[in-house]
Amino acid sequence: MAHRIACFGGIYNNYLALEAAIGDARARGVDAMFCLGDMGAFGPHPNRVFPLLHHHAIRCVQGNYDDSIGNALDDCQCGYTDPRDNHFAQLSYDYTLAHTADENRKFLRDLPREIRYQLGSLRLLLCHGSPRKTNEFLWESTTSTHFLASVAEQFDADVIAATHTGIKWHRQLGEKRHFVNVGALGRPENDGATHVFYTILEERNGTLHVEFVPVEYPYQRLAKEMAGERLPDEFIEAIVTGWWTTCLEVLPSKERRRGRH
Repeated sequence: MAHRIACFGGIYNNYLALEAAIGDARARGVDAMFCLGDMGAFGPHPNRVFPLLHHHAIRCVQGNYDDSIGNALDDCQCGYTDPRDNHFAQLSYDYTLAHTADENRKFLRDLPREIRYQLGSLRLLLCHGSPRKTNEFLWESTTSTHFLASVAEQFDADVIAATHTGIKWHRQLGEKRHFVNVGALGRPENDGATHVFYTILEERNGTLHVEFVPVEYPYQRLAKEMAGERLPDEFIEAIVTGWWTTCLEVLPSKERRRGRH
């Protein structure tokens, strides 16, 4: 039975950060590794992510991006409403769709929308946005503890682990239940730092311990490759400065005030 696992959120084509996170997680002695969806998006070379996932037996949840790429839909189903956010989302989606091989699209198409996993004595539900909706944004500042506890009860889980927002957070929902946003590997979390995060979940004597692990990776190499692929300067700026330049309108006011833009 596993007691210690690594969870990777939103890879966003950042295969360099994924590679670094896998190495770090293995060095920390995790029992298993999971990806919570959105393999593609802002970064270059989509096909470089998949060999890492397969070689290291990383179990994956289907995110909204994965569903869209796998089924060649018109857009990423990211859940944005602002025209500027949607403009940049479409640029990244069109690039990823055009550069993802057929066999990798099939892999994405066949992924489950959730994974149930026994973490020691804790019933863990791994999903992308929420158990209710793949692209649901659950923000720390605007999501109530009562709501999260009701969702955990409804879906019969002690721990819900999700991603989608790109910003990590954790809240205990009572004596035993928890909600954890595991963050994202694909880009910094709008904090002015170039590192990214993954999350270790560990059960000890019936209690959940959550560790957000910073990951250093060759971000300047990634930025150079993004430029070589003619991806938008706004995407590159976020990688090299740690400040988001797109997908800002979706942020609640408290989370947006932490950023530069």
